[in-house]
Amino acid sequence: MKLNLKRPLAFFDIESTGTNLGVDRIVELSVIKLHPDGSEEVKTWRMNPGIPIPLESSLVHGIYDEHVKDEPAFGALAAAVAEFIGESDLAGYNSNKFDIPMLMEEFLRADVLFDLDNRHFVDVQNIFHQMEQRTLKAAYQFYCNKEIVNAHSAEADTRATMEVLLAQIARYENVEWEDKKGNRTIPVVNDIEALHHFTNLSKPVDFAGRMVYNENGEETFNFGKHKGKTVEDVFRIEPSYYSWMMQGDFPLYTKRKLEQIYTRWNAKKNAERVLKQQQQPSKPLDGPAQNKPAENLVKREFHKPDHTRTNNQPRYDNRPFKKKDDTPATPVNDDMLKALADKFKKG
Repeated sequence: MKLNLKRPLAFFDIESTGTNLGVDRIVELSVIKLHPDGSEEVKTWRMNPGIPIPLESSLVHGIYDEHVKDEPAFGALAAAVAEFIGESDLAGYNSNKFDIPMLMEEFLRADVLFDLDNRHFVDVQNIFHQMEQRTLKAAYQFYCNKEIVNAHSAEADTRATMEVLLAQIARYENVEWEDKKGNRTIPVVNDIEALHHFTNLSKPVDFAGRMVYNENGEETFNFGKHKGKTVEDVFRIEPSYYSWMMQGDFPLYTKRKLEQIYTRWNAKKNAERVLKQQQQPSKPLDGPAQNKPAENLVKREFHKPDHTRTNNQPRYDNRPFKKKDDTPATPVNDDMLKALADKFKKG
C-alpha cells in the first residue's frame, strides 16, 4: 500500500541515554523520509551525548560509551538534521510523548530553529494502543506477521514502525471506533491529517503532557496541585507559579510554550487595564466645584476674627499708617541731659 501524502512524512526513532527529557541526550537518530511519489530517503546519525550512557540504557539499544566517544555532538549535526527533515510531517512510535519532545530539546539546546507549527504528527503507538493495546514488537508481529531483526537499533525500529502504519491503514479500513463519549467514527484512514487528530486525542500543548487543551481549546495544567485548571487562571491566582516552572527542571519546549501563553496573557491583561482606564470618566481640572450649577456658587468674603478686642479697647484697624522716619538719631549732649534733669527734678 502507498501512503496518500500531500507532503513528505518523516518517520524517525531516537535512542538515548534515558527518558528524562530535561537531562538525557540522543545517542542515535534515524529518519526515513517518505515522499508523496513513494520514494524514500534514509539518514542515520550517531552522536556523542556529552554524558555517560547508563548501563541499563546500553543494554536496551546496544550503544555504549566507546561506540560514540569519537562521534560529533548533536549541536554539530543539528542543522543537517533540521535540513533533512525540512517541512515534513512527523511520524514515530511513542513519538508524541518521547521522540518529538526529545528532538525539540536538542534543537533548542543547539539554538537551531525547528518549527513544529503547522506540522502533522502521527504516533503509530497511539493507533496501536487505542485499537489493540500492544508493544512495537507485538504490533509488528500482529500487523505484519514479522519479527523485528536487530530490534532496538534505530533504523530497524523505524522501518518496523513505517510498515506497521501501512498495515494498520489496510487492516482498519472502514472499521468503526467508539470514543469515551460514545461517538462512533472510522478514524484510521489513508490521510495524514486524520491520523494526526486520532493519535493526538489528549491534545497536548507541549508533548511532554504537562499542559493539555481542554474541550474549549484552553491550555490547562495536567499535573500537580493545579491539574485541570487553565494556565491563565493559575497565572491570575498564583503569578509565582510561572517563575517556579521556568526555573524548574521542566523540558525546554514546555517552558517555551508556557512563556508563549504567559506573554499572551500578560498582553491581554495590559490591554484590559488600558481599556478600563479609558472607560473611566475624567476628573475636572479645577476640582469638584466645576460640576456644581453656577447658581449654587455663593461668593463668601473672609473677615479676620475680632474676638481678642474688648469694647473698651480702641480699634486700630483704620488708623493711617505712619511711615517710620529714617533720619539718624541726634546724639545725646549736655543740653539734653540738663533738660531731662529739670523735667524730673523733685519739688
